[in-house]
Amino acid sequence: MSQLPPSMKAVLVKQPGGVDQLYIGETERPAPKASELLVEIHYFALNRMDVIQREGRYPVPPQASPILGVEMAGVVVETGAEAKKFKVGDRVFGLMYGGAYAQYATIDEGSALPLGRLSMELGASLLECWYTAFQAVHLIGNLRKGEDILIHAASGGVGTAAIQLAKLAGARRIFVTASSPEKLEYCRKLGATHPINYREQSFKDVVLKETGGRGVDVICDYLLASYFVDNIASLAVDGRMSLQGTMGGLVCENVNLVPILFKRLRIEGSALRSRSLEYQHDLTVAFCEKVLPYLEAGDLSWHINKTFDWADIKEAHQLMESNKFTGKIVVRVTDNTKPATSKND
Repeated sequence: MSQLPPSMKAVLVKQPGGVDQLYIGETERPAPKASELLVEIHYFALNRMDVIQREGRYPVPPQASPILGVEMAGVVVETGAEAKKFKVGDRVFGLMYGGAYAQYATIDEGSALPLGRLSMELGASLLECWYTAFQAVHLIGNLRKGEDILIHAASGGVGTAAIQLAKLAGARRIFVTASSPEKLEYCRKLGATHPINYREQSFKDVVLKETGGRGVDVICDYLLASYFVDNIASLAVDGRMSLQGTMGGLVCENVNLVPILFKRLRIEGSALRSRSLEYQHDLTVAFCEKVLPYLEAGDLSWHINKTFDWADIKEAHQLMESNKFTGKIVVRVTDNTKPATSKND
């Protein structure tokens, strides 16, 4: 039986709204189900869905904790009766349905990964972005060697992961969009071959010019409505597009859908958080086989923009909302870690 206290500290939301609604308070500590682990969280990472959920605009899956946060790293402190892969004291990281903004959270053991040589800070920042990018580039996009790809919002976490996955897959041209020369240069260093400043250029015009009017084979999109028409025009015959976000709005008016038919386009939307546990387990296995070894070896680059103490969670959310950063934002659960981060953290 666990000797842990029945309550814990967590980042809570007073009521849906701005960053001023966030506070650290007391709440009930979760208990692991049969196949779950209870993890003492040392670090968690921010994602745009956290902001939308804080505002009350995100459809949280029914199995999710009401506490924000989907990715974390920490130490196993209790195991469910049927959990056999990990033991108390193991250092793990993982992606779950919710609850990461807390001292403790539960995660299905099939969704947990051993940290190995990775730091907790790094591990906490990886999975939402790399899983989403892997899904977009490979499972939906089915990118093949020698094909061309267009990646929007490319300087963010998912975008930078997608660039490197495309390069690893042998893409011929990697078109990316971002809002500033600095962000585009960052993307170029990661492997982008055709950086496009969307404030100064039409990505559709650049793509069609550089491909001789053919278009790209794969598009990874996070804007939805605002880019939809130009995305369709930018796709080659038999092109594939993954829709992973709604940053550019929800409604397209007066759209000509005929090119979708005659170019035999495949368009698929996906919200990773709403996927079944079985799907996420399969994704975890694929990631471990095809991506994680390159991350552990340092062959893939990853950038943590800033690490906050969780007492500064409001400032962390403000940075997320500003969109003036590259890479990931990570938060240290100060109550569970030493003031000076140890080597193992």
